[in-house]
Amino acid sequence: MSATKGRTTSRDTILRAQIPSLESDLTHMIIAIDGPAGSGKSTVAKLVAGRLGFHYLDTGAMYRAVAHRALSLGLVLDDEDTIANIAATDEISFGHEPGATLPSIVRIADEDVTAAIRLPEIDEAVSAVARMPHVREAMVAQQRTLGGSDDIVVEGRDIGTVVFPDAEVKVFLTATPEERARRRAAQQALTGISVDATGVQDALLRRDSADSSRKHSPLVPAADAVKLDTTGLSLMEVVEAIASLAEERQS
Repeated sequence: MSATKGRTTSRDTILRAQIPSLESDLTHMIIAIDGPAGSGKSTVAKLVAGRLGFHYLDTGAMYRAVAHRALSLGLVLDDEDTIANIAATDEISFGHEPGATLPSIVRIADEDVTAAIRLPEIDEAVSAVARMPHVREAMVAQQRTLGGSDDIVVEGRDIGTVVFPDAEVKVFLTATPEERARRRAAQQALTGISVDATGVQDALLRRDSADSSRKHSPLVPAADAVKLDTTGLSLMEVVEAIASLAEERQS
C-alpha cells in the first residue's frame, strides 16, 4: 500500500492531462498503419521502417511498460485512475543502436524495463491495461511526443484516427478473414503451437466485432487513409506499396 500512496488521482485530473499540439510537435514524417487483428500490421510496420530508415514506434512496448510499472507498485489492475496517472506522468523512452530502426532499450521513469516487459506476467496484464480508456488517453500524449522527435512508423487500431490524425501517410491494412486466419495459424505453428484455422478465424471475427463497436477509439479507417487489401500480396509487395506512398509525400 505504501508504494501507491500519493499516486492516486481523480479521473478529472487524468482527463486534463496535457496532450501535445499536433501542429507544433509533428515536425517529422509519420506513417500510421492501422488494421484488424491478423492483418500483418506489426511485421509490415517494422519492415517499412527498415526500408525507409525510420524508427519503429513500439506502442505495444509502451503499454507493457505501464503494466510493469503498475505491478511493481503493487497496484490491482482495475485501479484505472492510478494506472492512468502512471501513463500520464511516468515518461517512457526508447534507446536505439546507431542506424537501428527497432529500439534496443525501453525505459519508464528512467528504469530499464527492456527484459522485464516480456515476462509472462506482463503478457497477462497488458491487455487489461491497454483496454482502459483513460490509460489510452494519457498514452496519446506520450506517443505524440515521441512522434515529434523523429521520422517514425507506428501501427495499431486507432493511430490514424486518434493518435496521429495529421500523419502524412495513413494506411489501413485489410485481408479476407480466411487469409488473416491462415497467417495467424502459420505464425503460431512457428512457435510449435498447432491450431485449427477455422477456430482462429472465428476468434478474429469476434475480435473485429469487439474492436469496431467499442465506445473508445473504435477500429475504423481514417477518412483519408489508403485502404490496402493484402490478400494475395507478398509481404514485400505490401512494404513497397507503403514505402512508395511515403516517398511520394517526401518528393
